[in-house]
Amino acid sequence: MTDKKFSFDIDQAAIQALAKVLQDADLSEIEYEDQGRRVRLTRAHTQTVMMAPQPTMAAASPSVAQPSAEVSVANLKQHPGALKSPMVGTLYAAPEPGAATFTKVGNRVNKGDTVFIIEAMKVMNPIKAHTSGIVKEIFFSDGNPVEYGDVLIVIE
Repeated sequence: MTDKKFSFDIDQAAIQALAKVLQDADLSEIEYEDQGRRVRLTRAHTQTVMMAPQPTMAAASPSVAQPSAEVSVANLKQHPGALKSPMVGTLYAAPEPGAATFTKVGNRVNKGDTVFIIEAMKVMNPIKAHTSGIVKEIFFSDGNPVEYGDVLIVIE
């Protein structure tokens, strides 16, 4: 049984035009609304990660920190301590502006502890540690966009 009030015709030409804008402008997402209908397109960006260590959580750091030699690029996503982003949004490392960060490299966290907040569509979503251990790497700093599946933190 289909609920007709939630379905609408999709203009394929409009979708293709939005996809072209998304690609040409090198955007990670684009949203269009017309007459109460909303379409949102997202795409994953490939990221190049260098092997040189870099301080994390610095205000002027890039959105992706480079992993140390302890965490190789090849197995980063398969690392058992890698916590991946469950959604697209903006990452916040503290509960509010000016507050201390939830965690930093070298801190001990317990399974279920909040390590970040990701804002998605004006909703603040707590991101909790999936395991207990020591924070070895943090790959995103406060206020940076994250994509679904990005490795946020490594806990060992």
